Amino acid sequence: MSVQITIIGLGQIGASIGLALAEHKQVIRRVGLDRRIGVAKAARKQGALDDVKINLSMAVSKADIVLLCLPSDQIYETLEVIAPDLKEDAVVMDTSPVKGAVTDWTKNLLPPGRAYVGLVPIINPAYLHDTMVGLDAARDDLFKDNLMVIAAAPGTPGKAVKLAADLTRLLGATPFFADLAEVDGFMATTHVLPQLVAAALLNATVDHPGWHEARKLAGRAYAEATTPIIYHDDSNALRETVLLNHENVTRVLDGMIASLQNLRQNIAGEDGQALGAYLEQARQGRDRWWDQRLAADWMAEDRGPVPESSGLLRQMFGIRQRPHPGRKDE
Repeated sequence: MSVQITIIGLGQIGASIGLALAEHKQVIRRVGLDRRIGVAKAARKQGALDDVKINLSMAVSKADIVLLCLPSDQIYETLEVIAPDLKEDAVVMDTSPVKGAVTDWTKNLLPPGRAYVGLVPIINPAYLHDTMVGLDAARDDLFKDNLMVIAAAPGTPGKAVKLAADLTRLLGATPFFADLAEVDGFMATTHVLPQLVAAALLNATVDHPGWHEARKLAGRAYAEATTPIIYHDDSNALRETVLLNHENVTRVLDGMIASLQNLRQNIAGEDGQALGAYLEQARQGRDRWWDQRLAADWMAEDRGPVPESSGLLRQMFGIRQRPHPGRKDE
């Protein structure tokens, strides 16, 4: 017996999920679809898919799991189209950076007997400085030995949550269960804010007085600080992400503005001691976070052990799961 996983959206995340599941293709059938048929065919050629579909209804009608690896501005319309064709007990999952809004949409759009679970993939730190995007950035170990956030609304069938946890382990990651509102707060801070800061920097410099000459001197610092704005093919996805999570985004922007005002005050007052302390605090904070991110030893944090999943995929389909990071295979 095989399970069909349909991946809609074959950028870095979607294609990487397909590649990570390649070792289980005897029992998992990986179906894929992308708005750009050439991308879907290329993903299949790279080994991320077993089959390519060009029609959403055909792609999901036999799927046990539907993974929406799409920008925020494409989630609602995709749910509208696929909802009538989802089979009984199908589980819809997504990897978008906004969970509260998507949960509300699924409550209104999904027929009874279908469930939704939100996922937030955490990227392998080996690729955090990689500037490639899309299919070219797909890797089979993109999620290896890292956390995968799982968020579901109260009342979500336990079987659906367990399925998400077991899929996470098949990708080489560890499930990390979080509240929907908590996830939206996390993403506003760590995902959305850096992109908005990049946009603000660009809009404060490009085509402003002196830019004609300054652009010739812009180097690594400028390039790295502005890179987050290219994470999407266009600005629509970021715009929708911001608006769908506007309360959290406004809150973290207020914090950013306050920090900049503090910095400005130190500079304008020529307070070298305060300025040095400000910069050193930032440097130490970055070093501390980076060391922790590389180690990925989150089990000792105050949240306690990450809950175990049920092995549902293994039980249902005879799949041998990857061992938990740091634990000997049984």
